[in-house]
Amino acid sequence: MHPVRFETTATEGAARTGVAHTARGSYRTPCFMPVGTRGAIKYLSAADYERLGAEIVLGNTYHLMLRPGAETVAHFGGLGKFAAWGGLTLTDSGGFQVFSLEPKVDDDGVTFKSTYDGSLHRFTPEIAVHTQELLGADIQMVLDVCPPLPSPTAVVRLAVERTSLWAARAKAAHRRPDQALFGIVQGGVDETLRAESAQHTVEVGFDGYGIGGLSVGESRAEMLPALAAALAHLPADRPRYLMGVGDPASLVEAVGLGVDQFDCVMQTRIGRHGTALTGGGRLHIKNAQHALSDEPLDAECVCEVCQRHSRGYIRHLFQVGEPTAARLLSLHNVAWTLQLMDRMRAAVAAGTFHALRREVLAVWG
Repeated sequence: MHPVRFETTATEGAARTGVAHTARGSYRTPCFMPVGTRGAIKYLSAADYERLGAEIVLGNTYHLMLRPGAETVAHFGGLGKFAAWGGLTLTDSGGFQVFSLEPKVDDDGVTFKSTYDGSLHRFTPEIAVHTQELLGADIQMVLDVCPPLPSPTAVVRLAVERTSLWAARAKAAHRRPDQALFGIVQGGVDETLRAESAQHTVEVGFDGYGIGGLSVGESRAEMLPALAAALAHLPADRPRYLMGVGDPASLVEAVGLGVDQFDCVMQTRIGRHGTALTGGGRLHIKNAQHALSDEPLDAECVCEVCQRHSRGYIRHLFQVGEPTAARLLSLHNVAWTLQLMDRMRAAVAAGTFHALRREVLAVWG
């Protein structure tokens, strides 16, 4: 019995909606997972996630193992209990953060410095699994090799080979039956390498499949064929997770290709700097034109921020450096994205997904 069972409830072309069942609860797909890097989504708390209707929230292994330490999180009963969050949790392997630090990589693992104090740390596929077992998320990700793009083909191929070898080692090290383990597909924007990596990862056999190393600077036109090449080889009875992608155009395009789950820091990052996601595109709240506006950020949005506050008020908060401004825009952007996922699930079920995709791309494409 796999800790994750995926049940498709409706399809339209390759797009699908369904339910992923984990050992501790279920989440509906396609879904967006807000990112709580250090155990919280910036400016938000578990009470906010509940009100927003998030079903699964991400934690970052790299940051949590450094501060407060995986053993400390385990002492509190795992990441969910530590944060007093009753929904589901997923931890990434920390690989993406580690590889952004230009670490020393060898066939066995990776050596990197702490962003906090410069101390040296070692990560292997086994250590990544053990660390995430202590963090106790419902889903953990294997350690993969994430090459920067663009990279020479030889570099991407080596990343694919190491990712495959590390996947097998992670699976062998995985011990917690109540914790799902997802493999990761690499391969840059090379369709052949993506297909090869997907096949190797599926041969090892995982509860679900992440597609990593995309949305790291390449264009959407480069990303989508590489994504499609990977998806063609992933099993239909497992969740498919496009890692680190959350802009509205990429979300609808990827769901159209058959992706089930996503995570991204963009929602809160742009929110902190004064940009709101709306049905009409990006809204820059600091612009003077909003000073006297009594309109909400988005008239169609049902979030608490849009129900309560005017653009003029939120702009004022940014102008005076009030931290509440960043909180309100972060709340709205996460809520807006979750509402977009709701609309996609409903559209696939109703057979109107392609119309919704065209509508979103007309604004965001």
